[in-house]
Amino acid sequence: MNDDTPKKPGLISRLFGGGAVVPATEAPKLNWWQRLKSGLARSSASIGQGITDLFTKRRLDEDTLQDFEDVLVRADLGLPVASRIVEAVGKGRYGKEIEGEEVKAILAAEVTKTLTPVAKPLVIDDAKKPFVVLMVGVNGSGKTTTIGKLAAKFSAEGRKVMLAAGDTFRAAAIEQLQVWGTRVGAPVITRPQGSDASGLVFDALDQASAAGTDVLLIDTAGRLQNRTELMAELEKVIRVIKKKDETAPHATLLVLDATVGQNALSQVEIFGKVAGVTGLVMTKLDGTARGGILVALAEKFGLPVHFIGVGEAVDDLEPFNADEFGRAIAGLE
Repeated sequence: MNDDTPKKPGLISRLFGGGAVVPATEAPKLNWWQRLKSGLARSSASIGQGITDLFTKRRLDEDTLQDFEDVLVRADLGLPVASRIVEAVGKGRYGKEIEGEEVKAILAAEVTKTLTPVAKPLVIDDAKKPFVVLMVGVNGSGKTTTIGKLAAKFSAEGRKVMLAAGDTFRAAAIEQLQVWGTRVGAPVITRPQGSDASGLVFDALDQASAAGTDVLLIDTAGRLQNRTELMAELEKVIRVIKKKDETAPHATLLVLDATVGQNALSQVEIFGKVAGVTGLVMTKLDGTARGGILVALAEKFGLPVHFIGVGEAVDDLEPFNADEFGRAIAGLE
């Protein structure tokens, strides 16, 4: 686990070593905008190089615009959004020279326009106790780590949090969640590896209700969206939750790994049908040049994007902001 100290004071800082003496040689902690820009550097560099190659000392024509559309599609923004950006760049500018910075500004504005309707915070309804958050996703998406980071955030807000280690297939996932529970002072409901996940979830709901828990975060086994037997088990977990509280889960968050690119589209489609996904969390944007996939997802599905992650530290997961993302992926300051 990564023990980087977050920049924000308070509970998270205390839990993650905020009281430690910082060596004089340690680099200053970057703020969120700096980390976001750095995290999206590979995506913005890929698009930025295309802009530089196409729009330097060259009059705007149909071939240039077609080539620019290809650059945007390769960056996984999706054809509908790429076409809108190209149309905006071309409007009233045919036969004229256009600076790369102007193209980037148009790109940022169009991306922001697409993302603004989906940039919604995860709202915890205090009237629902516990507020049940079911976390789903494929293996390797960063789901268990994301649960830990969310637990730290909710605890820092003064909420009483409980974790349910519903990924009973992997001993490492159970242990990982126990580490996070210790860090944030949250109880973790576990069973031995290989146990029935739906039974564990049933117990967790009982214990969370008895303890007056504000937020119950439920981990689930990472499963490929094309494995029907595993998806059937997820459906069983959801049925058990609804038996205890027909309004739950109150949020079902799909954790997506940005590095998978276009495959994220099929994940959203299938998990949406099986689990009734209510919102998205995108991780590992710092590990890919395909960060534009978030734009394609917003365009196609319109699901709320609650959080994005650009690193391993606890504060490298932050609420999603459309304007910041648009500017960062366009490479603007």
